[in-house]
Amino acid sequence: MLLTMQTMGFLLLQEVGFDAITMWNQMGFLAKAVVVILFIMSAWSIGVMIDRLIAFNAAKTQSRQFAPAVAGALREGKLDEAIKIADRYKKSHLAKVVVAGLQEFKAHQLSSEISGETIEASKRALERAEAIVHAELKRGVSSLATIGSTGPFVGLFGTVVGIVNAFKGIASEKAAGLGAVAGGISEALVTTAIGLFVAIPAVMMFNYFTNKVEAFDIEMNNSSSELLDYFIKRSQAARRA
Repeated sequence: MLLTMQTMGFLLLQEVGFDAITMWNQMGFLAKAVVVILFIMSAWSIGVMIDRLIAFNAAKTQSRQFAPAVAGALREGKLDEAIKIADRYKKSHLAKVVVAGLQEFKAHQLSSEISGETIEASKRALERAEAIVHAELKRGVSSLATIGSTGPFVGLFGTVVGIVNAFKGIASEKAAGLGAVAGGISEALVTTAIGLFVAIPAVMMFNYFTNKVEAFDIEMNNSSSELLDYFIKRSQAARRA
């Protein structure tokens, strides 16, 4: 008896058709629209992931090369050389911040005596640069949070549409068997699965990128503090001279 029921179920699945093309053809307009929207969301999130991974990797690599090079130039008091070094590392988040402070400091350094206003102006330039670089690093990351939070609900909408179609199948065939509801239920499950498939990687990568941006922020804050300390020491040395 059990073998007979399993055989009948297998034949029914073959008859209904649960391959991707068959399920797509069985979907209604709304269900197909949900699937298309989910695939667009998935493509967008993948694009953001690739873009941020490339940007973060370049920033990390160039910053490792930039830090010792600019530190050597500053130890020798060569501000112009330090600015040139920073200009060579366009993708380094540290270089973008440091060069802003160095340029502001150099622009206000009109005499051998370095005033407090010069240091304050450099500090403001560093803060502005940090805010700009922070915004650049977070570009597109918030969209991952949006996709991660809305993806399951979009899939759930497709689930509701599939269940409605399943009930329509029951009403049209005047029966409540598996054959009457299989198409609608499969349609509902497919949209739910796609919604989760889109949302889970987006949430995971959003958390990863958020942690990376926080780490970059700490590095930029530390570099700004060290550069301000350098300006203060240079000011003190100029006063003693």
